[in-house]
Amino acid sequence: MGARYCALVGDFNGWSPRENCAREGHLGHDDYGYWFIILEDKLREGEEPDELYFQQYNYVDDYDKGDSGVSIEEIFQKANDEYWEPGEDEYIKNRFKVPAKLYEQWFGPNGPETEEELDAIPLPDAETRYKAWKEQHKDDPPSNLPPCDVIDKGKEYDIYNVISDPAWLEKIRAKQPPLPYWFEMRKGRQAWLKKYIPAIPHKSKYRVYFNTPNGPLERVPAWATYVQPGTDGKQPFAIHWEPPPDHAYKWKNTHPKVPKSLRIYECHVGISGSEPKISSFNDFTEKVLPHVKEAGYNAIQLIGVVEHKDYFTAGYRVTNLYAVSSRYGTPDDFKCLVDEAHGLGLLVFLDIVHSYSAADEMVGLSLFDGSNDCYFHTGKRGHHKYWGTRMFKYGDREVLHYLLSNLNWWVVEYQVDGFQFHSLSSMLYTHNGFAAFTGDLEEYCNQYVDKDALLYLILANELLHTLHPNIITIAEDATYYPGLCEPTSQGGLGFDYYVNISASEMWSSLLKDVPNDEWSMSKIVSTLMGNKQYAEKMLLYSENHNQSISGGQSFAEIMFGEYENHSPESLASKESLFKGCALYKMIRMITFTIGGGAYLNFMGNEFGHPKRVEFPMPSNNFSYSLANRCWDLLENEDVHRNLFSFDKDLMKLDENQRVLSRGLPSIHHVNDTSMVISYIRGPLLFVFNFHPTNAYERYSVGVEEAGEYQIILNTDEKKYGGHGLIQVDQYLQRTINKRVDGLRNYLEVFLPCRTAQVYKLARILRI
Repeated sequence: MGARYCALVGDFNGWSPRENCAREGHLGHDDYGYWFIILEDKLREGEEPDELYFQQYNYVDDYDKGDSGVSIEEIFQKANDEYWEPGEDEYIKNRFKVPAKLYEQWFGPNGPETEEELDAIPLPDAETRYKAWKEQHKDDPPSNLPPCDVIDKGKEYDIYNVISDPAWLEKIRAKQPPLPYWFEMRKGRQAWLKKYIPAIPHKSKYRVYFNTPNGPLERVPAWATYVQPGTDGKQPFAIHWEPPPDHAYKWKNTHPKVPKSLRIYECHVGISGSEPKISSFNDFTEKVLPHVKEAGYNAIQLIGVVEHKDYFTAGYRVTNLYAVSSRYGTPDDFKCLVDEAHGLGLLVFLDIVHSYSAADEMVGLSLFDGSNDCYFHTGKRGHHKYWGTRMFKYGDREVLHYLLSNLNWWVVEYQVDGFQFHSLSSMLYTHNGFAAFTGDLEEYCNQYVDKDALLYLILANELLHTLHPNIITIAEDATYYPGLCEPTSQGGLGFDYYVNISASEMWSSLLKDVPNDEWSMSKIVSTLMGNKQYAEKMLLYSENHNQSISGGQSFAEIMFGEYENHSPESLASKESLFKGCALYKMIRMITFTIGGGAYLNFMGNEFGHPKRVEFPMPSNNFSYSLANRCWDLLENEDVHRNLFSFDKDLMKLDENQRVLSRGLPSIHHVNDTSMVISYIRGPLLFVFNFHPTNAYERYSVGVEEAGEYQIILNTDEKKYGGHGLIQVDQYLQRTINKRVDGLRNYLEVFLPCRTAQVYKLARILRI
């Protein structure tokens, strides 16, 4: 059983569970399980209440609109002159003149709750009121009042018969309702606050109080939009965030146009600073956003923004789905971040976790009202097999309402441009995705598939794309469920992109476990291409935050470690650093150019961040020494500055040549012996030599179009930290008319070891 009594407690009412409450059966608990607690704003001293009940204040449109200064009498006179016909004006005006006190008894929040209270109201029956009205107006002159009368035929089954004029009915039905006059009477919240004191003032602390069969309990409301999650032993509470209109955030920029290809910069606000501390939204806005723009990315993806109690979870054990994390700043600070990003032309995506929830109770959703099945499944199914998190009950109508509303909330309130849905395999299967998958269709259609979760994802995509046509949704599913990116109208789940998780796992495995000269080119190509049927919808990354957070290592750390640790006098150390950087550039370039229409990079990896990320936790004595980014590395003319220059030019390659939006590449050369890969994408030819020691003077690579090909990007250039082995006269190559790799022509190119080049067809030759 759940709660039987609910109250709102906070510093605005002395944390009293009796001040603002709702009991079951007393206008408090409806048939759908929602509790309604009505809090009335208080009239300020010296102010008079509004005379007419339809003098309404509007909190949504014209948010900061004040009193228009137009009186009710002026509005009535305007309506008389422009809308009502002679005689109708008095009828309508008198009709709405209900005494405020009587109206409050009838319809207000303190109205009657029992039949006894209703019977005590002196309200005459309809027949008595009609006869009294008739007597009152018997001497009135003819007018345009409704020509209706009531005839009593004295029969029980047909007591009254309403007689009306058909011509009058047709005329009155053709009239539009006088809504413009009503809208003109509405006032904004600014006018409301001048007259009333909010029942819950801005920044008030509050919780919800439940009386359950197992005793009283307090919870942070599930729909709270600003929360202190109770870190450092403090009690958690929600914070009412509703600043006055003159202090509320005003949006300055509109959503950027959705680009044809996505270059996503993945960020974590808390670790985005140089100092060993938690950075804020304002720090991120001031320092990181300009860097992202300079680096050439067109979108940011934020992880860990949604409120979570435990910082070391990187934001993936969410406790409050409607709240931005208070450890980074206020809701308005986050709005400023999104607004400034839009001003720089950057889309803003959120990494959203609807696949599971934190198991915390007071600040989370677990046992929210004292019952185990309020938001989650009961028994084993309600708990993740390995992560200790709670699993949502997607078949429950209220859970669907909660989660779908949450998606719309982030778009409407914070103007975000899209979502990456985290760890879909955890929700799609009752085994949480921890099973062997061979690709057999039966594995996606058996009894372990959660059909309710599938329907939720379909609903989520349908709702988002219907309400917000330019929204972007990305699926992170390690099992690659069939139809992830197919339209919902064709039976698919409706995502715009899906993440190829296998790519980063492959690179990590090759770097750690396989000698460089034993890498399989065929495996690299097949893994990066993924499922060719959906490859155009694929999002690729060589590494994201998973590779370097808490116990892992970034690729830069694996390949060349910290630059300071290399002795400048040691030739072997210099060569090791050079080879590591050369391979680092090749991995990023092939991952970027071979995949679908989207690419992702984790913050700092664009310049080879040499340290992993480790959040403060008991195992490291809650140290922040690795919970930051070393931006100062970019100030020196060394390896990190060179890698950043290369990454910027790689992003420019897509911006200028439309690499990612050209469709899939034609891969025509994959040689495991020479360790060379080559493919064509539009007018561009990509050639990679992964061999750690072998260089090739005149390597034959097939091309279809005869002509002259010019190098437009070369990983071995000195400005990128390379040796510059390809000379200027070798940058332009002319095709030879002979079939190679199944193509009509070929080029003979110089391939230094561990280098890659991009050739562009500069001039077509007709033979």
